[in-house]
Amino acid sequence: MAARFPSPKKTVFGSMNAFTNWEDVPLFDSESAEADFWSEFRPDLRLVESAVAGAADSSESVTISLRIDPRMLARIKRLARSRYLNYQSMMKQWLSERMEEELRDR
Repeated sequence: MAARFPSPKKTVFGSMNAFTNWEDVPLFDSESAEADFWSEFRPDLRLVESAVAGAADSSESVTISLRIDPRMLARIKRLARSRYLNYQSMMKQWLSERMEEELRDR
């Protein structure tokens, strides 16, 4: 039986519920409880964008060019869309996570 999760400030986002505050995400006592939650709820797009924008290291950024196979880019965009993210922000997040992993492993 799937658990029901209270989310007082949620909005309906298609057939899923979108929460508008990270504090609405409960602490999970098991992976199955977490899977049940994420199968029913998604963060509101504005919440995700503010989290990604807030993670920027500084107000200054540099534009770069990167050549990517069109099929790979299409897959990245689909994946980002399924997570309600901007694909460029998701790629920056991936790069940041990998950089931290590389620095930890040194």
